[in-house]
Amino acid sequence: MRQNPSFTMTDAAELRRVIDENPWVTIVSDTEAGLVASHYAVLLDPTREDLTIVGHVGRPDDLIHGLGEAEILVVVQGPHGYISPGWYGDGPAVPTWNFVSVHLRGVPEILSAEENLAVLDRLVDRFERSMPQPRRMWEAPNDDEFVRRLEKGTVGFRLTPTHVTAKRKLSQNRPDEVVDTIIDRLDADGSPYADPRLADEMRRTHDAIRAARS
Repeated sequence: MRQNPSFTMTDAAELRRVIDENPWVTIVSDTEAGLVASHYAVLLDPTREDLTIVGHVGRPDDLIHGLGEAEILVVVQGPHGYISPGWYGDGPAVPTWNFVSVHLRGVPEILSAEENLAVLDRLVDRFERSMPQPRRMWEAPNDDEFVRRLEKGTVGFRLTPTHVTAKRKLSQNRPDEVVDTIIDRLDADGSPYADPRLADEMRRTHDAIRAARS
């Protein structure tokens, strides 16, 4: 991902927030058979305060990626969306795409079966806890045999990234009044490109920029 100083993200707390709010990632490996990409959910490692993530892949994806043997790239895609030139005013303009993305690179550590079970349990809990009647991993109708058989079909990993590239391209190069118009359009009901999450991300970023200016 090509960097631009105006769009670079470096604040660790903000990077952790983006990862936490966008857990569905793309895992890319450069193997002898060529590039391989898979898609899985990850979580921040609760025992760490850095950008370490934990997750799992289903067998045989561990072999396809050569998991644990070489560097992988994990792409975290935050809110993103189309920005119409009509939102810029009357001057010459072309469309663009606003986005937030974090790239994590490193060699993952393979987890033990018990560590993997703990990660699987946290993953289920993370997404089930907001349900009206959560289905926890260890609760009936699941039993111990079922859960442990499930674990054997997966391989857990922990990735402490050695390279991090993060970019937040959210119209930072536009005047305040244009930014406000874009946010309004993204928040507008009925617009084909309405995206409240992207609007919220832009609002968060530009509130911080304006506060720093004043």
